Amino acid sequence: MEAIEDIVIVGAGLAGLATALGLHRKGIKCLILEASPELRASGFGFTMWTNAWRAMDALGIGDKLREHHVLGERLTILSTSGKTLSDDCISGVHGKSGFLEFRCVKRDLLLKTLKDELPTDTIRYSSKIVSIEKDGNLKLLHLVDGSIIKAKVLIGCDGVNSVVAKYLGLKKLSYSGRMATRGLTEYESEHCFKPGFLQIIGGGHRAGIIPCSEKSVYWFLTWIASEENKNVDESIEKMKDYAIRNLKNANVSEGTIELIKQSEMGNVVSTPLKYRSPFSLLFSKITEDNVCVAGDALHATTPEIGQGGCMALEDSVVLARCLSEALLGSKKGGYGEYERIQGALKKFAKERRWRSIKLIALSYFVGFIQQNADPFMSFIRERLLTRLIANIYINFPIYDCGKL
Repeated sequence: MEAIEDIVIVGAGLAGLATALGLHRKGIKCLILEASPELRASGFGFTMWTNAWRAMDALGIGDKLREHHVLGERLTILSTSGKTLSDDCISGVHGKSGFLEFRCVKRDLLLKTLKDELPTDTIRYSSKIVSIEKDGNLKLLHLVDGSIIKAKVLIGCDGVNSVVAKYLGLKKLSYSGRMATRGLTEYESEHCFKPGFLQIIGGGHRAGIIPCSEKSVYWFLTWIASEENKNVDESIEKMKDYAIRNLKNANVSEGTIELIKQSEMGNVVSTPLKYRSPFSLLFSKITEDNVCVAGDALHATTPEIGQGGCMALEDSVVLARCLSEALLGSKKGGYGEYERIQGALKKFAKERRWRSIKLIALSYFVGFIQQNADPFMSFIRERLLTRLIANIYINFPIYDCGKL
């Protein structure tokens, strides 16, 4: 059985849903193929900065999410000794950086909001692609159930293990040597944490505490993998004990310890932090013919500057705009539909390549600096580099991906 679709998006994650919504807003129908039997909402929280909110406003869902999430006021970075290394305003106008907006958004609510804005038949679940072939100007997608879909446009938003990225010949991801765990704590009444982004760095670890709303708090811990901690992710209990032990060494409040004890954690207790080499993106094919990648499939990165989800939303607006201009605009120069699609995807790749390289490189740099346990590096970090890191957090989000 074969079906022909104009646009097929692989993956119903943030990038996939947002790209589909952008196209939907322009009156263009698409099909999302999701390998899982239902929408996946693991990870608990997304840190959303100014650039992400501009993208969500372009998609028409910004205010729907703002009403459920508190506005962050400060970015505070502490050393594991308890010393304040940096404390910056991240609300409103901040010097030459322009308007700043930061909120931590619940992942499940964000994905549900995107899904609910789409036509009910947009997502096809339990639809894993096993191979991709070329058939003239179309792409043949062979699914695990034996069905075949022909696509005029194929967009890979299928994450770090992207089958579309593999088809384009993008290199495998590199392992950073770091691991991460995440959790969310829901309170019956208002919690005691101030709205903002608190980070604790040093000693090979990086921890973060970010309120999502008046009654929920997202937290994370990243660490350098070693023989000493190789079994901490065997169970939720061991993982919580490891997180609490390291936070106690940083002299955090008792409320922070209780936050970890009461938190909900996913079935996957920890994940290795992988990234796409920025050097490989210099010359790799982000797009070929009528195929491209976006989101983590394009710029998988370590999470140190909290921009992975933000960049996925940027991608979605830019990609939807480029494709809609090609599919709905006039036939300039007498080009056919296939040539216009090729041009649109090349335009997308040109606009997103260097910003993706910058994201990956800065994230890796910040992670290396923040988690390095070398005494000399710790000395340099606390006296010179923390200010630089804070400026990266504040300045990278000052970016406007434009309107649809």
